Amino acid sequence: MTTLLDALEAGPVVLDGGFATQLEAQGQDLSSDLWSARLLRDDPGQIVAAHRAFLDAGARVIETATYQASFEGFSAIGLNTVESAALLASGADLARQAIESFRTDGNTDDVWVAASIGPYGAILSDGSEYTGAYDLSIAELQKFHARRLAVIAESDVDVLAFETVPKLDEVIAIVEASADTDVPTWISISATGTTTRHGESLAEAFEIASAAPHVFALGVNCVAPQDAAAAVRIAAEYGKPVVVYPNSGEGWSAETRDWFGSGEFEPAQVNGWVESGARLIGGCCRVRPAHISAIAAALG
Repeated sequence: MTTLLDALEAGPVVLDGGFATQLEAQGQDLSSDLWSARLLRDDPGQIVAAHRAFLDAGARVIETATYQASFEGFSAIGLNTVESAALLASGADLARQAIESFRTDGNTDDVWVAASIGPYGAILSDGSEYTGAYDLSIAELQKFHARRLAVIAESDVDVLAFETVPKLDEVIAIVEASADTDVPTWISISATGTTTRHGESLAEAFEIASAAPHVFALGVNCVAPQDAAAAVRIAAEYGKPVVVYPNSGEGWSAETRDWFGSGEFEPAQVNGWVESGARLIGGCCRVRPAHISAIAAALG
């Protein structure tokens, strides 16, 4: 199989969309602190089905259901270290099951598995991944990421996808934590306009990420669609493939744990992102398989 890095030399590659959104469409309750990671233990078949929905829609990179998975989160529901590690690794296995099902039905396109790795704020389940409002040092953040990375990087994934990273300190910590792995890495920032969600320079975040040899792509995710184009242009200045997967444009309330407002996501916008340097393109929260189908059609 062609590597993802080689595929990007030939042109853009379609990512999947809002994984939790698809699980909810399948009737799943994601109201616990573990969010979609709960299903790694309670109903892994639903995870396989969600992956398959995005594959059928045209995604050729699918992200594991491990964004909010952590030793700390699993410990809170009574799992020991061995059980927690097994669940962290199982995300890759479930993605591979979906690909095997896809192949059984006669599909021959290359498909890659990205390990979804959320920021520290994701395990707090308080919306702080959208603000960076957690007071940990770089060393503490590095230790947090390294612990689960020791498991995830050894699972059957093609790339590591650090995503929704809200602040510079965490970018630095992620670069340090992932430096000794053999798995190509992308770092995707959560941003508003030209700043991180924590209010720092987005360009500086990209500069830090791009300086790391093992980081093959950088960009943004879970940004408002209208902010994506500017972010792509800034990221493209650092000479690496750009990843972009915005949300629908709706807002999220951590208090009510619900979405509000109307979506503004237009798959037709992808052509502009490609012209600006985007090579990995998909969607985040509230972006459904139908949107991914439209993105795939726009990219030809």
